[in-house]
Amino acid sequence: MASSSCYNSPCAACKFLRRKCLPGCIFAPHFPPEEPHKFANVHKIFGASNVTKLLNEVLPHQREDAVNTLAYEAEARVRDPVYGCVSAITFLQRQVERLEKELDAAKADLMRYASNCNDVSVSPPLIGSHHDEGENIGSTLHNMAISRRMGYDHHGGGGSYFPWNDQNTSGGGGNI
Repeated sequence: MASSSCYNSPCAACKFLRRKCLPGCIFAPHFPPEEPHKFANVHKIFGASNVTKLLNEVLPHQREDAVNTLAYEAEARVRDPVYGCVSAITFLQRQVERLEKELDAAKADLMRYASNCNDVSVSPPLIGSHHDEGENIGSTLHNMAISRRMGYDHHGGGGSYFPWNDQNTSGGGGNI
């Protein structure tokens, strides 16, 4: 930012402190006259003397970051005098943890879905074949539905998903 002395107006810090803003004012580049609340908060929390000492100790290219950090912390302390910016950090950390759990759950669901798709045989099951004693009709119907979605037609004419409808044409539920 340009020095406020070229505008012939004191910087927000000098205006707040009711002093003349000199050409080499350390506050002028960082506290423009358009942002008086920025310096007011920093002064209220840290004090002008401490901010002056800090800015003199910091390298010139790091001063803007230092002032922005002080202004952020000061504004957070004005809003929440006890925790300051720690409350915002804690909130964001909890949000990150929640989103990581959500992401882990989504990845687990995706892995389950992928493993279920890999477990489905590529060849369609035969209609009307006898099931082994341990085979579950629900999984057979599920596999048929998946293979049908993959383009297999179990019934030649594109009929029902259910094998008993091919065997029992009387319209009843049929026995398996």
